[in-house]
Amino acid sequence: MKKSIFNIAQMDCPSEEQMIRMKLSELNGIHQLEFDIPNRKLTIVNETDSKLILDSLEDLKLNTTLISEESIKDYVAEKSTNANERKMLWAVLIINFTFFLIELIYGWLSDSMGLIADSLDMLADSLVYILSLMAVGAAVAKKKKVARLSGYFQMALAVLGLAELIRRVFGTSEIPEFQNMIIISILALIANSVSLYLIQKAKSKEAHMQASAIFTSNDIIINSGVIVAGVLVYLTESKIPDLVIGLIIFGIVLRGAFRILRLGK
Repeated sequence: MKKSIFNIAQMDCPSEEQMIRMKLSELNGIHQLEFDIPNRKLTIVNETDSKLILDSLEDLKLNTTLISEESIKDYVAEKSTNANERKMLWAVLIINFTFFLIELIYGWLSDSMGLIADSLDMLADSLVYILSLMAVGAAVAKKKKVARLSGYFQMALAVLGLAELIRRVFGTSEIPEFQNMIIISILALIANSVSLYLIQKAKSKEAHMQASAIFTSNDIIINSGVIVAGVLVYLTESKIPDLVIGLIIFGIVLRGAFRILRLGK
């Protein structure tokens, strides 16, 4: 038995963590995964070839390197935490899907591509959690099929969003209602801030808790971006700031789709 430590430079939210778990579930001889999200490290207790693990992780294009490897004795397997993992996944899924609906509705009513794009980012994250929940205990073939379906659906959403954005750039469209942009994004920011406070207050070292903290921090940054765009729409009386933030978020969603599709190969 040995312990291998990897640095994964682009592992910064639960989406990457869940994709890594699914990818490594295809390999035999892996007994324990310990994620250190803040430091971008993954420790794996295994009895397989580390090169196979590295090759598998490199398929996700997250910039992975093997840091160290050492033999270990008297390894005692930890009890399964599937139940806790499911609870965390369900909680984050509900939060993300709720805000997907809220932002999509108000984005459509407000003619705001920023809110619509942010709603699709929430939906994209929800798809990753649904993918993880469906794949627990499933065969590799089913995992890959679910990954492909989720990836293609997410990509289709991003492409449709980008097409609508381009239409608005070159066509005629209303200036978005900056009031709704700002108010809805502030509500989303408050919800994410409260979640982040509760997570940090718990002072948990569990991987999912750490990942959720970073994930929520990233959402706060995106929420703040939409708020700033709303303010700029008001000051400039132009739709350009809304389109710019929408383009940035659609790019994030599209990148996530490509990462998920790699799981289906």
